[in-house]
Amino acid sequence: MSGVKKLAGQTLWYGLPTIASRFLGYIMNMALPFLFAQPSVTADLTQVYALIPFLNILFTYGVETAYFRYSGELDRPSLFSTLFTSLLASTVLFSVLLYTTTPFIAGVTGLNAHPEYLNWMLGILFFDTLATLPFARLRQENRPKKYAVVRIAGIAINILFVFIFLGILPSYIQKHPGSYLHNFYNEQTGIGYYLIGNFFGSLLTFLLLAKEWTGFRFKIDTSIWRTAMKYSYPLIIVGLGGMINDMLSRLVYQHIVDLPHEQAQHELGVFANLYRIAVLITIMIQAFRMAAEPFFFNRAGAADAKQTYARIMNFFVIACCLIFLLIGVYLDGLKWIITLKSKAWGEGMEVVLLLALGNIFLGIYYNMSIWYKLTNKNLYGAAVTIGGAVLTIVLNILLIPAFHYWGAAAATFCCYLFMMGASYVLGQKHYPVPYDVKKITSYLLFVVLLVVFHRFLVSTYEPLWFSLTSGTAFVLFFIFVTAKKEKQELKNLPVLGKWVASL
Repeated sequence: MSGVKKLAGQTLWYGLPTIASRFLGYIMNMALPFLFAQPSVTADLTQVYALIPFLNILFTYGVETAYFRYSGELDRPSLFSTLFTSLLASTVLFSVLLYTTTPFIAGVTGLNAHPEYLNWMLGILFFDTLATLPFARLRQENRPKKYAVVRIAGIAINILFVFIFLGILPSYIQKHPGSYLHNFYNEQTGIGYYLIGNFFGSLLTFLLLAKEWTGFRFKIDTSIWRTAMKYSYPLIIVGLGGMINDMLSRLVYQHIVDLPHEQAQHELGVFANLYRIAVLITIMIQAFRMAAEPFFFNRAGAADAKQTYARIMNFFVIACCLIFLLIGVYLDGLKWIITLKSKAWGEGMEVVLLLALGNIFLGIYYNMSIWYKLTNKNLYGAAVTIGGAVLTIVLNILLIPAFHYWGAAAATFCCYLFMMGASYVLGQKHYPVPYDVKKITSYLLFVVLLVVFHRFLVSTYEPLWFSLTSGTAFVLFFIFVTAKKEKQELKNLPVLGKWVASL
């Protein structure tokens, strides 16, 4: 249990900044319905934020995971200097190439009206990429407190900037047209201040990590570099495939849905908002990954490593199920909040449930993916991801024109279900971990049935107070049942264990 407790503690520390940053960012994104009456206004911003993860994979090309993989085997300072030098050189090169091709990219992505968005995007990518290895060093050296401070500081600057330039200055300048603050605010920039705030947040983050990167030597050990690149290049395929699975629907939605341009932009804005709600479940997934990846590598040599991985999977699935349940039973409350300014933002809310369940499958896949990283079989991971990407492309093309939001959500759900299943089958062949499939499946079915039953109840009696009250009862019931069932496992955990032991 000591390994599980250690991971739980690290997940908490990595989770705090991840949850805080994601939640603050989530609140900032959820402010869009209060700042802009029509979802179509956010379409171009959605396009840019769909591009960033794709480019981030190319910019970083798997060096973070390679650092974790070899930091225990190779000379760590030389490994860091080699990878950071490589990353710095390639980032400058990629940035110059992107900057010179901005008009072309704007035309392909439909951003001709706002090509400046791409310049701000490039600045974000530049500093986020250079922060990758310093953050990896903090994780590898078990320094989650600094990790937390830096992450939260970056997102805080981002939010403060957006709050000032979109929440305060517009109304202030309208009331005081002669104010000198008019020189710092451009009404035409509008929603572009989201990107500008993100840029300054990324810049501050990089500067706060100065102690982690200023001491590196500007040199490349060719032997270390070749070893790391041989390991990491399949991860580029894995990453790009993963981004296709995650972002493609938002990237192509308005281009393949059979609607007039303005209506297509409206639906894209709505769907992006629905996805933001479902992404609440990935907050926990991201927090887990921050702690789990170095933990899994460091634990790999232990005699009980596989048993530990299996038990961790159980806790992970329970946490995901709880978040899914919270989303499901409080969906009406979320809908009420985001439609205060305009009812247009409340379209298709039930789609969130399908997206959220698909993201649980993605989280399980991430949890299981350690098998190919530990066995140096990254090409298998690439094959699984490519299969998911092909499925995503085909289903998006087939389903979005016919079923709109539901089609895009179904494509995401099917893709992640396939990837989870394929990774499990291959993993059991090459690095068998004794996952409790029966227990995991029972938890997933249990929580889905609870959400379905709750949706049935609120369809027969619609007041919001009833939806929220009954939803809270369902959540408490799930927690009670889970605590009873997992009593032996949970009673050894700090704080929580005392409560569970009393049941």
